[in-house]
Amino acid sequence: MITFEGVEKVYDRNGQKIRALNGIDLHVEKGDIYGVIGFSGAGKSTLIRCVNFLEKPTAGKVFVGGRDLTSLSKNEIRSVKRKIGMVFQHFNLLNSKTIFANVAAPLTLVKTPKAEIKKKVAELLRFVGLEDKADAYPDQLSGGQKQRVGIARALATNPEVLLCDEATSALDPQTTGDILKLLKRVNEQYNITILLITHEMNVAREICDKVAVIEKGKIIESGSVFDVFSAPKTETAKNFIRSEIDFELPESIKTLNIKHLYQFQFVGESSGRPFLSQVSKRFDVDVNILHGTITELQGIPFGSITVELAGQDEEITRALDFIRQANIQVKEVK
Repeated sequence: MITFEGVEKVYDRNGQKIRALNGIDLHVEKGDIYGVIGFSGAGKSTLIRCVNFLEKPTAGKVFVGGRDLTSLSKNEIRSVKRKIGMVFQHFNLLNSKTIFANVAAPLTLVKTPKAEIKKKVAELLRFVGLEDKADAYPDQLSGGQKQRVGIARALATNPEVLLCDEATSALDPQTTGDILKLLKRVNEQYNITILLITHEMNVAREICDKVAVIEKGKIIESGSVFDVFSAPKTETAKNFIRSEIDFELPESIKTLNIKHLYQFQFVGESSGRPFLSQVSKRFDVDVNILHGTITELQGIPFGSITVELAGQDEEITRALDFIRQANIQVKEVK
């Protein structure tokens, strides 16, 4: 649905070239909720603004619905942009207009008949749970309610793509959860592809199907949420994920003088097996659990346990072979 091919974006600031995007290759399938994660200044906002041509790439191609935006005329781009909605971090509502008028604004711009506007706005306000706020003004609403209005406005033109630019970063955790559930409903009920940029790992974990990590204008890692979260390959991804799921050993354990210290990582069915209990019964080995974390990614249990194994080397080797046969990853902690 959305494809970037070798996309670059270079700004000229007082004669100095600033490269915001540096060869972006990315594909978002139709119906996906795709998250792009990065620190401030990584190029996230520039990337998402290239999709609706608020920023024109310096080089490369951007495809939306199979059409290369970089090859279209201004009129053709306007036609494509009508199928792209956008939700902003700071809502971007018109404070002098009612909630009804804010949601109706995209329809008013294209001279939609008033009766059709009234019907559509009523439907959208009902969808986002604000049917009783049509005559209110933005300054009478909470942050979460304002973002609901922003989402309703973005849906007014029946888009095929919804772009979310840090849509929850100005909200408290509970309101963030409510907005993410609403975006999930948007995706499922209207079959809208969502491209979401964020610096919050919990946001990506909560609703995204796939995720990419961007750093210095480059995609350095991408894949399913489960793959990236469970086995991050780059240090930047590891730092992000550590803020959400921390499998790192506490320093107090690292400094212990333990000869046989192992970390066991398990996924799915293996997480429900009493393998440590079985090890104790089958082998002449004592098991001392020192640290453990278990979580769920995309409905799949995933976890890590760090243990000390005490016993003869031969018995420990047999126990480790038994654990590996249960599809549990074994890593010796040095």
